[in-house]
Amino acid sequence: MSKLRFRVVEKAFQTKPLEVTAPSERPSEYFAKYVFNREKMFKYLPTPVYSKLVDAMDNGVALDRDIADKVAEGMKRWAMELGATHYTHWFQPLTEGTAEKHDAFVEHDGKGGMMEEFSGKLLVQQEPDASSFPNGGIRNTFEARGYSAWDPSSPVFVVDDTLCIPTVFIAYTGESLDYKTPLLKALRAVNKAAVDVCHYFNPDVKKVVAYLGWEQEYFLVDEGLYAARPDLLLTGRTLMGHEASKNQQLEDHYFGAIPTRVAAFMKDLEIQALELGIPVKTRHNEVAPNQFELAPIFEECNLAVDHNMLIMSLMRKVARTHGFRVLLHEKPFKGVNGSGKHNNWSLGTDTGILLMAPGKTAEENLRFITFVVNTLMAVYRHNGLLKASIMSATNAHRLGANEAPPAIISSFLGRQLSKVLDHMEDSSTDELISLGGKHGMKLDIPQIPELLIDNTDRNRTSPFAFTGNRFEFRAVGSEANCASAMIALNTAVAEQLIEFKKDVDKLMEKGEPKVSAIIQVIRKYIKLCKPIRFDGNGYSDEWKEEAARRGLDCETSCPLIFDRYLTPESIKMFESTGVMTQKELEARNEVKWETYTKKIQIEARVLGDLVMNHIVPIATEYQTKLLDNVYKMKGLFPAEEAEHLSSENLAIIRKISEHTIYIKEHVDAMVEARKVANKIADEREKAIAYHDNISPMLEQIRYHIDKLELIVDDQMWTLPKYRELLFIR
Repeated sequence: MSKLRFRVVEKAFQTKPLEVTAPSERPSEYFAKYVFNREKMFKYLPTPVYSKLVDAMDNGVALDRDIADKVAEGMKRWAMELGATHYTHWFQPLTEGTAEKHDAFVEHDGKGGMMEEFSGKLLVQQEPDASSFPNGGIRNTFEARGYSAWDPSSPVFVVDDTLCIPTVFIAYTGESLDYKTPLLKALRAVNKAAVDVCHYFNPDVKKVVAYLGWEQEYFLVDEGLYAARPDLLLTGRTLMGHEASKNQQLEDHYFGAIPTRVAAFMKDLEIQALELGIPVKTRHNEVAPNQFELAPIFEECNLAVDHNMLIMSLMRKVARTHGFRVLLHEKPFKGVNGSGKHNNWSLGTDTGILLMAPGKTAEENLRFITFVVNTLMAVYRHNGLLKASIMSATNAHRLGANEAPPAIISSFLGRQLSKVLDHMEDSSTDELISLGGKHGMKLDIPQIPELLIDNTDRNRTSPFAFTGNRFEFRAVGSEANCASAMIALNTAVAEQLIEFKKDVDKLMEKGEPKVSAIIQVIRKYIKLCKPIRFDGNGYSDEWKEEAARRGLDCETSCPLIFDRYLTPESIKMFESTGVMTQKELEARNEVKWETYTKKIQIEARVLGDLVMNHIVPIATEYQTKLLDNVYKMKGLFPAEEAEHLSSENLAIIRKISEHTIYIKEHVDAMVEARKVANKIADEREKAIAYHDNISPMLEQIRYHIDKLELIVDDQMWTLPKYRELLFIR
């Protein structure tokens, strides 16, 4: 096995960049080449069908069966011209990945032959086996039926020879079994609530869109080195490995020159992403060695989520072409930065107004402050839930260190915006409003130059930061489906905006002028949500104590954090907005607890296997060589001199024994702890047992393995080391 390590290291050093030929056209010409977008719809569909489909996409109008048949015919014709032979319903089950089942465009022609066919029925609905996906007990093997149903708001696309149709996935009994269904409901809820509030400022607004711009961080590792690390192969992270002498301490990788082999991968990835309609814009080295980032232009939230799921799949595929493996785990390497997926979220109207952007007039700034403060209120009221929405067994390794935000949700606003809110809080309503003659109301709200807000300081430890015209939810993990965080955030904001409108309308019913009523409610909210505002160091122990005093959720146990989905406040929020029922929430939590248990269980098994089949045998073999050397010294030199000359080897022999004994005893103890935990029937209690009793053992055992790595002869060590994994490109 040690020979394998050195073979793959040598091969990795010799690997040259692949030549990537860019299309002859400009990116704008091949963008969305494989997407059935509005341009293709107009070309391949009859005009009345096109108009009805666009109406369904923009306004949620239902499509009848006859229209669906005509849409399916046009889609099939377009896809087959691109070489497609199959179609699939492409959906997002509760596995954090995507699912697809490919069927050919063929049916019997009734004459002993076959014909290409794709009907509206096949486009609109299919029946995957719901019991074979995580479902939290909603579906069982003996009642397995589920439905996937077309989402017209996300355009279909062609990958290789398959037409991919974005769909929702629901149980036979109607409950959602995916991420897309509740996301669409959350976006509908925030749209309605935000439109109602916008009417205070602009009656012409008919629609509010939630926007999302994600920033995908990832590591690239040579494929051979990856294959020689069973822990990376099976868990996505290194369960052992001592820090390299050099890691990221020189800060020379961030924004540095992109290695040529990586640049070829990025070029290839970007071309294919653009052809699939993903508007990728930014690429750069990240902080840790062999860590990189990819980011697109922001898009409508549902489409952005689909594109992120698609890009993660595409990254894995393209990486293999270039002899890499892409690591999307939040913390594949200890001691260096982990990978996140910052979610830049904002709201915009169909009239072209960004609701999170300051305006040019005092009235426009009042609208801006209205939406910012209501967002802060939503985050404050549901800070525990928002933490639960981004929590996982993998992201738990990342949070709270190496520039990742801590596991306490707070919001950084920057000095300028904080001053504005403090000014509003400290002033009376009368002081903020003065009559302005012919110009009507004059508001004493300071101008908020957009340039200054964009240039406000950055706080890398803030989980939810205001960054100029949007909020950046930085706690989201690199491997996660963005929909989880977006469902919680958009639903919380929708509920809060509904509450805001009720509060303002009550005051207006009592005769309070509209602007005065809005300011009164905003001032009240600024005071209420002040505990969520924090501009300091999120890593400090002082902040943890202060956050607890403020009443913020400070829980760090992953299984217990999931409980926040089932609090009365969370259930009321999801049910009142029509996003999810209590039954759906309970089922999802069962899936979360079960997934957490399985991930820790797999890591424990892999570590146990590596210990018994790699670490202990190699350490013992090296120890035997040292013992042989000690005995030979005694045969060559007088006893006293031999003892002196062998003292260092004897000390190493003793250290190896101490480490291997500890490792073996604790692996055995971990196996017994797993046996006890596995007998627990309740998924929540089992997850808690794995978190409290088994997860800590992984780190304890790792410590002693990493010490052995420093001791054992490098030529004998079988597993690629951090210096090879992180610095060979």
